Amino acid sequence: MKRREFITLVGGATAGWPLMALAQQPPLVGFLNSASADTYRFNADSFRVGLAQAGLIDGQNVRIEERWANGNYEVLPALAAELVARGAIVIAATGDVASARAAQSASRTVPVVFTIGGDPVRFGLAASLNRPGGHVTGISLLSNLLGAKRIALLHEIAPKVSRIALLMNPTNPNAAAEQADAETGARSLGIETIAYNARNTEEIDGALEQSLHAKAGGFITATDPILLDRREQIISFAQKHSLPAVYFVRQFATAGGMLSYGPSITWMYVQAGVYVAQILKGANPAEMPILQPTTFEFVLNLKTAKALGLEVPPKIIALADEVIE
Repeated sequence: MKRREFITLVGGATAGWPLMALAQQPPLVGFLNSASADTYRFNADSFRVGLAQAGLIDGQNVRIEERWANGNYEVLPALAAELVARGAIVIAATGDVASARAAQSASRTVPVVFTIGGDPVRFGLAASLNRPGGHVTGISLLSNLLGAKRIALLHEIAPKVSRIALLMNPTNPNAAAEQADAETGARSLGIETIAYNARNTEEIDGALEQSLHAKAGGFITATDPILLDRREQIISFAQKHSLPAVYFVRQFATAGGMLSYGPSITWMYVQAGVYVAQILKGANPAEMPILQPTTFEFVLNLKTAKALGLEVPPKIIALADEVIE
């Protein structure tokens, strides 16, 4: 056999080998997130739980390098490129579409597992939900379709509120669709909405103050990692000014927010870890269907609602998956 033929044969044989088998040391996994490690650590921990379910332990048979954008979406492409340069053989691009796009563009070959709230096909991350077709797959919560539901829940608990503020991060690619859904739901109930930009700490404070001046009687937060990252700030404002609010994940309600409705973000990060493990063991992201939640969490902080002077209808309490008293 000629040397050229031998090299071609070996190269073709290794193309289908698991990525872990090709690594001389524990494989490097990149973890990219648009929020901050200080307040989003629970999600990084959930990702590790998913890896551990597949027998992969950070520091033992896999290495994880984290990169956090700390609320600045503009630095994500550079952070993703850095992970590729460091030798990451798969990247968990978490914290919504901006992270996923950054990792997708950083390399045409390094597999990417995303966690997003919107439609991955619409944003060019996959050819279809069942067969993504490229080097990118992941988990989509499709939570930008829940704005109307959150408006309806706020109306059930605080029926006298006729004007609701929408706290939106316009740099999030999902923002327009989620805002439109919330506005449609509000119109059907005869409720006025006012949208405010909230991209960072200063804008969040400014948006909430403006909503007071506009006499908004309550607010909902968009599905956005930066807003979740700033949950203590947002909840503190709502409590100080006695504003009923509905949030998108249970971490708001457990921190003192009145109510949350949406998919489990913990489930999403665990599944991302599971998917990364499958890729490391040889799965092809092009053929891994994009996962979607089958259940939604409705968490009611009854203590907060009572502090606001609201009488929660018994049917709402009965519908809640978790009631915090």
